[in-house]
Amino acid sequence: MSDFETIRLEKGMYAGDFTAALEKQDPSENYRETPLEGMDAFQRQLKRFDIHVSGTHSDRIEKFFNSADSSVLFPEYIARAVKQGMKDADMLANIVATTTQVDAPDYRPLTVDCSGGGASAFPVIGEGTQIPAYSLKNGSELVTLQKRGRTINTSYESLRFHRLDLFTVFLKQLGAQLAREQFNDAVEVLLEGAAALDMSGASIAYADLLELWAELRPFKLSTLIVSPESMTEVMNLPQFRDAAGGLNFHGTGNIITPLGAALLSSAAVAGASALALDKDSALEMVTAGGVLLESNKLIDRQLDSASITCLAGFAKIFPDARKILI
Repeated sequence: MSDFETIRLEKGMYAGDFTAALEKQDPSENYRETPLEGMDAFQRQLKRFDIHVSGTHSDRIEKFFNSADSSVLFPEYIARAVKQGMKDADMLANIVATTTQVDAPDYRPLTVDCSGGGASAFPVIGEGTQIPAYSLKNGSELVTLQKRGRTINTSYESLRFHRLDLFTVFLKQLGAQLAREQFNDAVEVLLEGAAALDMSGASIAYADLLELWAELRPFKLSTLIVSPESMTEVMNLPQFRDAAGGLNFHGTGNIITPLGAALLSSAAVAGASALALDKDSALEMVTAGGVLLESNKLIDRQLDSASITCLAGFAKIFPDARKILI
């Protein structure tokens, strides 16, 4: 019998990272060059209890609760489905330079003062001349992590005969919505205090976007964010309707701009405004614990009522790495 078939599963394993606790008892490296290579410890537990969570032959939800051990796997299944939905809908990768994990609801970010550089970031230093400095220090304002979440109210009797594949669709959609809300939170932080450029007219023109591109230097314009209402307006600019860009959009849904930037929309951007930024320099994401579940309720009460939450906040890094067109 393989090691993964003898592990005793307990609720206490959710005190930290559940999969990490499983991997500690059943390391994946022990399965190299075996039929189980490529599976992580959680996936091996699904195999142990013959639980299929996807595909046309996915099992009913009740199969998780056939034994006390298998019921412990249910919260991790939910968390993974929600995380997959967040990953599928993720736009934060286009605006976040780095992610910091913390174990407190507040965080003091590192701020950068580049004013000591003068016209040149690295000027020629004359003999006896003081070398200009960049100042790095803890910010005066705390980043407060916002808690977003939803409670699932249902009953085991309502769900037990439904297939896990269907339930996964629902959970992924919850994750996708959570990702969209976090993206809007991040855009709101980027808009705060951003240097503003005036538009040349009542609507966004290509000349305005070129000015954004030029004013953002020495940072690069990697991401352009507009309101949902302005998205079609920008995409209809003649410069955005080239053959190569059209083929890519038709084939993948990804938009190529003549400025080389990703074009995204956010409800946090008002009217005909546009936010331009360098995704490698503008924003830090701060999280605490990722997707959190009330695992005891999910195991003991069999999904009577349970909350899915996530703590996250955002901090600006280089102040000049974003500009707004208004």
